[in-house]
Amino acid sequence: MPGLRLLLAAPLLALVACASAPPVQVSAHTWSQVDQAIASASREAEDQARQYAVAAMGRWLLLVQQQTEATFIPWFSGYWTQQWLGVRVSWYKLGGDEVERLAAYLQEEYREQVLEPVAEDISPERIQRGALRIYIRQLDMRLQSMAARHGVPQPQFEARLDALPAISGPPDASLLQLLRADPLERLPAYAVLLERVQVSPGGDWSSDPGISLVAARTSERLVDEMATSGAASALSALLGRAAGGALSLGVTLLTAVTRANDRPHSEAQLRLGLQATLEQESQALLRSREHGVMAGVWQLSGQIEQGLGRPFIYRP
Repeated sequence: MPGLRLLLAAPLLALVACASAPPVQVSAHTWSQVDQAIASASREAEDQARQYAVAAMGRWLLLVQQQTEATFIPWFSGYWTQQWLGVRVSWYKLGGDEVERLAAYLQEEYREQVLEPVAEDISPERIQRGALRIYIRQLDMRLQSMAARHGVPQPQFEARLDALPAISGPPDASLLQLLRADPLERLPAYAVLLERVQVSPGGDWSSDPGISLVAARTSERLVDEMATSGAASALSALLGRAAGGALSLGVTLLTAVTRANDRPHSEAQLRLGLQATLEQESQALLRSREHGVMAGVWQLSGQIEQGLGRPFIYRP
């Protein structure tokens, strides 16, 4: 019987021993290797996100250029559009800020005719969010087997991820919280990050300096043309209704002929100006660390890198 009691008690003693066993001690050297592996995984995920962003921005630029060529340039250089813009200049002159107001009108038209239709398919805002998702997904994939490779118990590895800041707030979010958020949009800190790095205030970058400059130069040309029409109107009042009307008609016809002759040149100027502006804008959106398409990725990776620079001590 004593032997039987010992036999029955053995499993219980084993369970008690396991329950009271101290956690596996992970050496500082191992944690250093883990941190280096996390940093490497972050860089690889960042590279994947950047490859996507570069390719997507190239596609966006191509579609915007095609939409500009097919829609905006023919609309802008059309005779009736030019006449309507002339009417607007006359109206704006009452406020003394005709160049600025006409430029704003042209920018709004460009947004409605070009940027919004293209945005239904692709936009810098969508590319920015896509790059973020790719970075998070690629990083998560690389972290899946990392604990086992380095002989670190999973709870301790998750504690390490939870100690790494991913989003600075308030509200804050750790790397573990970011990886476990499903969907991402339900994580309050993620919404704060998106707001912080949005491509442009209010989501409308059509007023960037390049497009504004093209619109301003175009507006100045139209205002100069209206000065000729204004002189004709003044002379019309002096010569009388019939003669003045004939003069105004002559100026209108001359302006129409001149515009028709100048149309290829005007289109070429507008095309070159917009093309240069769009290419500069595309590169700026790829480079900007504050509001570019990679801004969110760089903020995440930067926070993680800073956290990896601080030593970690596991406390159960």
